[in-house]
Amino acid sequence: MSEPTQPGGSADPSAAVVPHPLDSDAVSRTVDNALADIAAAADLGELKGARIAHTGEKSPLSLANRGIGALAKDEKAAAGKNIGPARSRINQALAARTTELEAERDARILVEEAVDVTAAPRRRRAGARHPLSILQERVSDIFVGMGWEIAEGPEVESEWFNFDALNFKPDHPAREMQDTFFVEPPEAHLLMRTHTSPVQVRAMLERDLPLYVLCPGKVFRTDELDATHTPVFHQFEGLAIDRNLSMADLRGTLEHFARLMFGDDAGIRLRPNYFPFTEPSAELDIWHPGAKGGPQWIEWGGCGMVHPNVLRAAGIDPEQYSGFAFGMGIERTLMFRNEVGDMRDMIEGDVRFSEHFGMEI
Repeated sequence: MSEPTQPGGSADPSAAVVPHPLDSDAVSRTVDNALADIAAAADLGELKGARIAHTGEKSPLSLANRGIGALAKDEKAAAGKNIGPARSRINQALAARTTELEAERDARILVEEAVDVTAAPRRRRAGARHPLSILQERVSDIFVGMGWEIAEGPEVESEWFNFDALNFKPDHPAREMQDTFFVEPPEAHLLMRTHTSPVQVRAMLERDLPLYVLCPGKVFRTDELDATHTPVFHQFEGLAIDRNLSMADLRGTLEHFARLMFGDDAGIRLRPNYFPFTEPSAELDIWHPGAKGGPQWIEWGGCGMVHPNVLRAAGIDPEQYSGFAFGMGIERTLMFRNEVGDMRDMIEGDVRFSEHFGMEI
């Protein structure tokens, strides 16, 4: 009367023989089969199968227990005394085997996941901020320490802010496609800003006078990527608007800035030049005492007094106020300040490049 079993020891409830509730021998054989399957379970997965086969709704004893209801009233008590203890033996065996298998599993996990505390640790290389970010923050800190404010603006800019308000004539070469990334459609008059000067215009329109702001940020030009050029780079530009400002104030500000950046022996010189947004305009050279190959003059950026047309475009009376402005590239500053020979090294994302500058977080 024993029921067939599946490979692995678990009985197949669909093929098992259901014992009669009053047949003690058949119930005993069913219990023996169940106990054998439970003892043969090699892991908790197999034990789960045995539990379903021998205690589930379709197991032989469950079906036999359900059949008690169809017996005569005077037979039900005897059938209950026959089925009840049998089911209890199976449940006790399941509980005991579960405890054994859980203990075996836990012991195995302890061995498999053991940690050798004497082994050398795996050292993870710490990340770091990019040297361009560190330098930009250094420049910002210097000007904040001088009482200036930091101003920011959108990278997708209006043509008016990028060119017209800065006194660029309609036929200026910088407006052409070979210098500027324009955003379609053309009638939207939007572009990727070619400098951070539009932030200066926005600052003049939005802030009260007097005005002293530094404008760091990312800019875009249609340059080919090579050792000294990249189509996406960073600038910091300064703007001061106040009463009675002169080239002397500009020079003093830049000299102080240069010494904080390059040491007490650093100096500057201004050479006449032309920019649409300043008049007079000058090229700024830095005397770099620690330059590779010895102290030397290095071209650093442009500067000058804010053109009256730029002041008027921002609603500022050039008869009452004057201003000065300057701008430098952060990549170029990093190149000659830290002897970086190839600008492409700055944009490749290799952490070994950042490690040379200290792993600042």
